[in-house]
Amino acid sequence: MKQASCVVDVDWAQFYKKNQRIGGDVFLSSRDSDKTRVVCTLSDGLGSGVKANVLASMTANMAQKLSFSPLQVIKSSQIIMDTLPVCKERKISYATFTIAQMLLDSPNVVKTRLIEYDNPDSFLFDGGEMVEFKRQTISLKRKRGEKHEQVKYSELNLRDGHRLIMMSDGVTQAGIGTRSHPLGWRHGPLGDFIRKTLSRDDQICSRDLARIIIREARNLDRGEPGDDITCAVITVRKPRDLVLASGPPFHKESDRELVEQVMNFNGRKIVSGGTTAQIFSRELERKITVDLRNWDREIPPCSKMEGLDLVTEGMLTLNRAAVELENRVPVEEIKSASVRKFVELILQSDRILFLVGTKINEAHQDPNIPAEIGIRRSIIHRIRKVLEKTYMKETELSYL
Repeated sequence: MKQASCVVDVDWAQFYKKNQRIGGDVFLSSRDSDKTRVVCTLSDGLGSGVKANVLASMTANMAQKLSFSPLQVIKSSQIIMDTLPVCKERKISYATFTIAQMLLDSPNVVKTRLIEYDNPDSFLFDGGEMVEFKRQTISLKRKRGEKHEQVKYSELNLRDGHRLIMMSDGVTQAGIGTRSHPLGWRHGPLGDFIRKTLSRDDQICSRDLARIIIREARNLDRGEPGDDITCAVITVRKPRDLVLASGPPFHKESDRELVEQVMNFNGRKIVSGGTTAQIFSRELERKITVDLRNWDREIPPCSKMEGLDLVTEGMLTLNRAAVELENRVPVEEIKSASVRKFVELILQSDRILFLVGTKINEAHQDPNIPAEIGIRRSIIHRIRKVLEKTYMKETELSYL
């Protein structure tokens, strides 16, 4: 893979309000086809449940589409304002939003425009230190509104080690009414909590940081949140690379080439498939040790080999991993230990190189194998698609 500029690691986490099965907060992220722009939107619908979700979804989807248009950010905000209905009793908008527009056309700087409307102020951290930044307050008049709305606009230059943290008010109001936090978690104590978390692990990925924040917010609410709790984290960092080798090469003479390409790769290494693992064992003269500590009836256990981060069975593991990724199942809720380790390594990486062997495995032609498993290449295609679309990872594919 090419040597790197900074990448943007985006992820989020959420808990629903007590007794709700659908969230009134919506987070969306997407990247343009040229991979030069990333847009993230967090919207909080008024109230909770289905109605709030519809309003937040409408707002977030509108913000995403307008952010990729030629319109200026303030004009886009004005259109969203004019489209959103206003609560007749409370005279406030039915949805709030925070939008981060990022340009990836510079190797070391991610130029970011941040628009905040009635959500809690976002945090910016450089390593473990909070960074104060200038916000410009812009007054916008709704076409159908009785008052001017205040939108905060910022321009940021994010570099390696920067983290931008966005949240709904379910985070800052967590614990409200309790003895320890009568006014809620609030901005200051929340910032201190994030700083302490980063001081313990300055390499933490966006997914894990977001989950730690919302877990603490839920704990402050004693496990019964009074509002939807949502946190999104954008981390700028040097890319973390991973290579996944699956399937024997078409020509046996290429076995050594496959092994050398993986072992010379600068990053984490996964080998998926029993035949593929045997090739590595033979060429490297290293033993494969099966890990039987976490037995699973459906998915074979993973194995260990010196120099590799993970060795798994092939088709069953890949297919289950594709399903878990497509359904956005939290890593800790994945039942199979093999699949859990596989998905965790993938999600901790930014760029994934797939080395796929094209030799036909006769076992995969067995009619007793479930049809949904398909062939290796189609499963790899599913994994690549969800990694690029849902998790905004960079992937590359090479056949042997």
